[in-house]
Amino acid sequence: MDKLREIFSMQADLNRRIGVELEGLNEEQKTEWVLNYTRAMQQELAELTDSVPWKWWAKYQEFDEQNAKVEVVDLFHFLISLAQVLGMSAEDVYDAYIKKNKVNHERQDSGYASKDEDDSRHI
Repeated sequence: MDKLREIFSMQADLNRRIGVELEGLNEEQKTEWVLNYTRAMQQELAELTDSVPWKWWAKYQEFDEQNAKVEVVDLFHFLISLAQVLGMSAEDVYDAYIKKNKVNHERQDSGYASKDEDDSRHI
């Protein structure tokens, strides 16, 4: 937990350094930043995809594992910022992860035959 807490603190510092203050946002500002970070993560996912030889018709491609790792870390930067926009602390993310992980295991145990979001409403 200490490492996750440190990462959240470092991200808040970086955001402030680039002029982004995510505390005390109103609903309109939250909406804007959720969209900003979601779009940024989509771009990082595209860059991650480009690190993998996904073009079955192109023979020149190689797997760039080092760059793939960098893109994963870039995703973390934006994902943590998104959590902060939503008012989540490192502890909140950890607690929600534990609960959601349990739900995911329960879904697998039951065969996950149908979609039912009610099992996650308590998270």
